[in-house]
Amino acid sequence: MSEFENLAGSDKELQEFLMIEKQKAQVNAQIHEFNEICWEKCIGKPSNKLDSATETCLSNCVDRFIDTSLLITQRFAQMLQKHVGE
Repeated sequence: MSEFENLAGSDKELQEFLMIEKQKAQVNAQIHEFNEICWEKCIGKPSNKLDSATETCLSNCVDRFIDTSLLITQRFAQMLQKHVGE
């Protein structure tokens, strides 16, 4: 294997590593956003335990954000696929 091929392989590995790290950062940012928005929406005043209404609210809140994120991601994928197909 030539030195150039070795460098090209390393560059590809670095790009893949950076893409994975970027995706991890995006997931963490999304989780932080869910926490912040759902906390504001569902938590009245903090206490030692979550009552069932608060727990249900938090669960529903996060579920809706996940559903919305998936829908948006799927829609962008469809738009991209349509654009590439032109």
